[in-house]
Amino acid sequence: MATYSLANERLRALEDIEREIGAILQNAGTVILELSKEKTNERLLDRQAAAFTASVQHVEAELSAQIRYLTQVATGQPHEGSSYSSRKDCQMALKRVDYARLKLGDVARTCEQMLEN
Repeated sequence: MATYSLANERLRALEDIEREIGAILQNAGTVILELSKEKTNERLLDRQAAAFTASVQHVEAELSAQIRYLTQVATGQPHEGSSYSSRKDCQMALKRVDYARLKLGDVARTCEQMLEN
């Protein structure tokens, strides 16, 4: 159950980031709309620019945290609740078995050819 709650927490964090990106776009739209006017409201522009900057920094920090987490999980470092490393090890072992089977087949063919000659 802890795995599901961790996954749900990660998904909620990504949804929050998505909402924050929406807010960034709204702030940028408001600034562009204000700049298109003949007479601009400087205070509104300053507030929107500050909100835009703060939101971008927050999104950047959160995405960096998500990327660090995914990098840690993908590199095989121990992580509670993740089975990625085990699955990766199993896949690599199966590939090694297939490769060994292929090479043994080559050796068997070579031996048969040697015995025929």
